[in-house]
Amino acid sequence: MARPHDPTSANDVVLCDDHPIFADALCIVLTARGVTVRAVVNTAGDVLPAVRTHRPRVCVVDRHLGPDDGLDLIAGIVAAGTGTRVLVLSGDRDPATARRAIDAGAAGYVCKTAGVAALVDAVRAVLAGECVVDVPAATAAPRSRADAEAHRLAAHLTPRERECLALIVDGLGTGAITERLGVSAATVRTYVQGVLTKLGVHSRIEAASFAVRHDLLRHAD
Repeated sequence: MARPHDPTSANDVVLCDDHPIFADALCIVLTARGVTVRAVVNTAGDVLPAVRTHRPRVCVVDRHLGPDDGLDLIAGIVAAGTGTRVLVLSGDRDPATARRAIDAGAAGYVCKTAGVAALVDAVRAVLAGECVVDVPAATAAPRSRADAEAHRLAAHLTPRERECLALIVDGLGTGAITERLGVSAATVRTYVQGVLTKLGVHSRIEAASFAVRHDLLRHAD
């Protein structure tokens, strides 16, 4: 039986993003803004169980969850009977995709390229009962000045540093990266430092967030 939301937990969310470090970084920022993050999951199959267990006010879902489409989860979340609203995060700038999300029952759609502050504002707006659609205008340049600068910086990464960045985004630590790349821990630390220095960031979390926000890995393929 569905239970009403506890009014003392009016700002609770569940996050789903297949980039664990990006999800963790967003969790940290939301928590600092007074939002309670009940769970962070990284696969499509974990979303509904987390929603049914935690019954959050809002479920924040990445559009691309590995091979799965986050839009396909919206109807199930809305129909779960928990009163949970859905906010879709995506790198897609196509207004038609945003319309699909809203038509499927989402309360909001925001582009990751808008930056962390905009994502947090969108979460808070949906928590407050508002509907949010934040998609760059169709007439906007394909790549913003910030994106262009990010890709300029990323162009200095070596192929191995790009591989390392991709593994950082996937949430792997030094040990796992060492095994994946077949190099020593010292070499991995050198790669990581190269990534941080060339992207102008100070931590792995910042590097992962930067890469996802500016879609560096997809363009690197």
